[in-house]
Amino acid sequence: MRASEAAVAAGVSVKALKYYEDLGLVRPARLPNGYRDYSGQDVRLVAEIRNLTSLGLSPKETRPFLDCLREGHEVGDDCPESLAAYHRKIQQLDAFIARLSRTRRQLTRQMHAAAGRGFGSHHPDQEPPDMLPQPDILPDDLPAPVDDGAARHLPGLTLPKLAFPATDGGEVRLDDVCDGRWVLFVYPLTGKPGADIPQGWDEIPGARGCSQEACGFRDLLAALRAEGAERVVALSTDRAEYQRELVRRLHLPYPMVSDPTFALGRSLDLPTFEANGLTLYKRLTMVVRGNTVEHVFYPIFPPDTHAAEVLDWLRRNPLSHA
Repeated sequence: MRASEAAVAAGVSVKALKYYEDLGLVRPARLPNGYRDYSGQDVRLVAEIRNLTSLGLSPKETRPFLDCLREGHEVGDDCPESLAAYHRKIQQLDAFIARLSRTRRQLTRQMHAAAGRGFGSHHPDQEPPDMLPQPDILPDDLPAPVDDGAARHLPGLTLPKLAFPATDGGEVRLDDVCDGRWVLFVYPLTGKPGADIPQGWDEIPGARGCSQEACGFRDLLAALRAEGAERVVALSTDRAEYQRELVRRLHLPYPMVSDPTFALGRSLDLPTFEANGLTLYKRLTMVVRGNTVEHVFYPIFPPDTHAAEVLDWLRRNPLSHA
């Protein structure tokens, strides 16, 4: 059939039809006179593109679904590659939603403060009941870390019998946090706002974003628990007083532990980096089951949406109770 007929049958414009052809998504035959000849399968593929783009996928992201149909499947998401494409898009959306939510909270907070100054309706020291303090939004041009392979040995290892005092006043023993699944995220450095940050911090790949990462786990803590993560624990070489200040300032509902002597790093051979004479942990996250490392996220970028990445992994890897 001609392009105009195929476009009508698929529910798209002729311009869109030719655009999909330019991308190599559909490949109509050519008649002896040079005109395109669209088949019924071409129409089916174009209709699939139309349906998927209406859900937010880009035309290029529909390729696995089209390949699935070409292989003879009745539906385009009946192949593993299509499911992987779904997961990638959901993860992108989770990260985007997390960014938008943080931006909205920051704008709302500033609006309340401005309204209070102008009209006296809100005391500047009072936080809106549905608001939590937020760190600065990360710059868009931060350098991304590369995978140097320094964490590939961690899955399957047993956590050592190390105990650390925690910011909640108790003690965290890494080999006895809980019997089920839990999350341990290791970060480099927070310090006090505006101080104690090494020179050139933003230029070090993967260094910036510790407060933003901590708030991500705070904001998604209930969802993480609902997906099977019984506890969340944070660990760094930060001094305990800095961690307690961070917990108070950002209202963090999970314990942070200080490991200034790199006890865990020496036991598990965790990756580190140097900055202005300081040795610091590289950012990584372990999903632990009991006392055994089940999965490792490394490298982590961007850190402000990492909690959503962990949540997506938990959803895709539910615990088996068999």
